Amino acid sequence: MITSLVTGGAGFIGSHVVKHLLTMGHKVIVLDDLSGGFMANLPPKAVFIKGSAADNAMIERLFSHYKFTYVYHLAAYAAEGLSHFIRRFNYANNLMASVNLINASVKANVRCFVFASSIAVYGTNVLPMVETATPKPEDPYGIAKYAVELDLKAAHEMFGLNYIIFRPHNVYGEHQNIGDKYRNVIGIFMNQLLQSKPLTIYGDGQQSRAFTYIDDVAPHIARSVMLEQAYNEVFNIGSDTQHTVTELAVLVMEAMQKYSNVNYLLARKEVVHAYANHNKLYQVFNIQAKNIVPLKTGLNRMANWVYQEGARTSPVFKHIEITKNLPANWQLHHE
Repeated sequence: MITSLVTGGAGFIGSHVVKHLLTMGHKVIVLDDLSGGFMANLPPKAVFIKGSAADNAMIERLFSHYKFTYVYHLAAYAAEGLSHFIRRFNYANNLMASVNLINASVKANVRCFVFASSIAVYGTNVLPMVETATPKPEDPYGIAKYAVELDLKAAHEMFGLNYIIFRPHNVYGEHQNIGDKYRNVIGIFMNQLLQSKPLTIYGDGQQSRAFTYIDDVAPHIARSVMLEQAYNEVFNIGSDTQHTVTELAVLVMEAMQKYSNVNYLLARKEVVHAYANHNKLYQVFNIQAKNIVPLKTGLNRMANWVYQEGARTSPVFKHIEITKNLPANWQLHHE
């Protein structure tokens, strides 16, 4: 039997990948510390183990107990803006945890290591961003992701560990943690609307992103290991159509059928425009761009789910290491 490890499998993208792997007939072991995921996201047939990939002893026990065919490393604390202020936490959870998994995968002769990187590796770059561009990450989150990409390439060259790297961007949909105020703007907007609060936008709202529905990401990540032509390659994955954050706010209010004022805050240090080219993915995975879920359709689906789930309280992040230049509305809640 094919046995796959999915880190972060109780989280947003991870839980959808788990669902598709089970459909494909894999035995799925989920490792998740539930810091951003929820047990309710998990399909019943998945084997759940609570723990963190940053715990190397846990990883060694896991790999000694199971013989993994594939590893899908989807666990990360993916808050680009916050990563400037949680550098040690960021590198421990997004870089060193990945190294633990890569070491274990090499020793266990894992057939392929699938890694969810990020468009954040590009930084400010030529648009649309293409896989051949030289990465220029501008925040510790992007730096950590790119470091893992480089380490996977080195592990392949030295030990023959096959890998597939995906660079998703601005993914949204069911199972997203709408209670996290530090990341996932669509979830933040929907959560604010549920509570009849104003929407918060950093800067003038003209920064642009291509927002990607989960069904245009998770199935391709799951089946990637079946495509040998995808091995040892890097793929952008996501939508081709970009929108400004102000445009997004209007579309989210329309999907929720609930309206509020918009509160513009001081701009954060972030890449202003970020969207990618997906021709390589379309060719290798035989995907038709016309079949990508339109933003309005995806927002309506997510809104229906959000209304069923209800509002969530945003927890205070308690590991902030640097408070200098911390955005004001984060600093007010700092402990």
